[in-house]
Amino acid sequence: MDTQTLLHWLYVGAMIGGALLFWTWSRNPKGVPQYEYSIAMMIPIWSALAYMGMALGQGKTEVAGQVTHYARYADWVVSTPLLLLALAFTAMFYVAKEERSKTLLFGLVAADVVMIVCGLFADLSESSTARLMWFMCGVGAFLGVLYLVWGPLRRIANGSDPELGAIYFKLVSFLTILWISYPTIWALGPSGLHLFGQTTETLLFVVVPFFSKVGFSILDLYFLRDLAPRKPAYHHAKA
Repeated sequence: MDTQTLLHWLYVGAMIGGALLFWTWSRNPKGVPQYEYSIAMMIPIWSALAYMGMALGQGKTEVAGQVTHYARYADWVVSTPLLLLALAFTAMFYVAKEERSKTLLFGLVAADVVMIVCGLFADLSESSTARLMWFMCGVGAFLGVLYLVWGPLRRIANGSDPELGAIYFKLVSFLTILWISYPTIWALGPSGLHLFGQTTETLLFVVVPFFSKVGFSILDLYFLRDLAPRKPAYHHAKA
């Protein structure tokens, strides 16, 4: 078994462990709505399936002499919108379901999907010009995501409750730092400037996604499980 395959299998195991942890927590929700746990479980389950494909030698193709793991994009196009929804639902913890802005949630998910699709097209481009153009389009969509999570969503969290605002700030800072790592790795690795090889890229795309998926969800649910019993969101009672 080569190093990249081993890394992929280790990632699959770590994702399964995360999903089991969130399932265990869901048995004693402590006032946190069950859909929060469902999202937290779905993220690593979906990601594990995508990486299992890569561990089995699937989900990749060669373009312009470089291996493109399109299975990663299949993972990201589902798991990253779910992460953003989890972050948004935390910001809106004290906002009644019927009062939550569907326009804001749709814009957040749409910008994220555009970002992922642009990244895929960049990776599948044979010319450097096309790669750069698609990459820049993806960066533009990423900036849109950052605006929404640091602007409207942060204002909602701060306006709902000071403690919730502080929790949201920690979560959005954590996720932002990790998400900036994705285009950075892409730009510096085999798809971009070739400053490191495929194995290093694989390692980075195992470590960073683990923390941005399982790590983020652990923090998110931990904070909510501490907050909800003390300051319950009564409108979630039927969730």
